Amino acid sequence: MFGYNDVLKHQGFIQHIRAGAASMILMLLAGSSMVGQIKHQTAALNVNGKGGHTTVVLIDGRTYIDLETLARIGNGSLSFHSNEITLTLPQATDSSQPAAPEQEHLKDSDLSQEFMKAGIEEFALMREWASTLAYAVENGYQVNEDWVANYREQAANGLRMASAVATTTADRNALQLLTNEFEAVRQWCDELVKARKRMDTAKYSVAPGSLRQEPLSQKIVACGRFLAQMLGSRTFRDDQSCH
Repeated sequence: MFGYNDVLKHQGFIQHIRAGAASMILMLLAGSSMVGQIKHQTAALNVNGKGGHTTVVLIDGRTYIDLETLARIGNGSLSFHSNEITLTLPQATDSSQPAAPEQEHLKDSDLSQEFMKAGIEEFALMREWASTLAYAVENGYQVNEDWVANYREQAANGLRMASAVATTTADRNALQLLTNEFEAVRQWCDELVKARKRMDTAKYSVAPGSLRQEPLSQKIVACGRFLAQMLGSRTFRDDQSCH
């Protein structure tokens, strides 16, 4: 996946977090040795009384979910500093007491809370779109436009949702970077679909890791890593990798 690929391992009740730093494409390219051991499914997830749906990955009987998804559903935040990953979740509140509206006092570079959450959602959708396609291509599965279209539309809808809640200058600047990454992933996916039609993707399964060496793949990875850090810090910054 692009950005940092971090997963939460749970068995019955959540026991502990295992976090790693890998790119969107790297996770699934590295997974070629686990063919036949990986399953994907959708599951409901509740965090501090807040519910949502997420894609879970079953590997050798163990269940993994994405840390960004956990942060989004739990209204938390995720930040990355060097090799350290910080996940912050708000404490559960008494649902019988009405919550006081949040009063935000933002600096010019601060992202609004609503945009930060929508941005993390969009980030996760783009990563799922690209990493699923990368996994399929790397392992020689059939890929066509109809198969890819569903992932693309989900990411496009997530981008529209982020646009709808972009209310500050920092939000709008960050939205442009998300849009640039969306367009890069769309171009990358279109090229892979065309290559699959030409039967020109066998090289990726013959030489594991070759897909991530291509310039557009590296650009997506670099921008995704930057976006993960920026959204986690809730502070707008710019980076050439997203242009």
